[in-house]
Amino acid sequence: MSEDLQCLKNLGKTSVQWLKAAGVQTPSDLRRLGAVQAYLAVKARGFGATKVLLFALEGALLDVAWRALPHARKAALLEQLESTNRREAKNKVQ
Repeated sequence: MSEDLQCLKNLGKTSVQWLKAAGVQTPSDLRRLGAVQAYLAVKARGFGATKVLLFALEGALLDVAWRALPHARKAALLEQLESTNRREAKNKVQ
């Protein structure tokens, strides 16, 4: 696999810029973090990313168009995102 994020399916100029600003420089970085953590890193930088970016990142990792992700996979990603957000919120309170 090329070490250029823009070569990945679903990722365009803006999403690549957001990822790089969030510290995700290469496809290897994206694979290491996974779609949810990469999405959260982009959101933490204040970019206006939507859930479509989350699905696009997962699609990039799987080399499929984000619209082709099964509904169950999208639901699992959203649950993982929500679980991570709850855990982080709980850790902030403690």
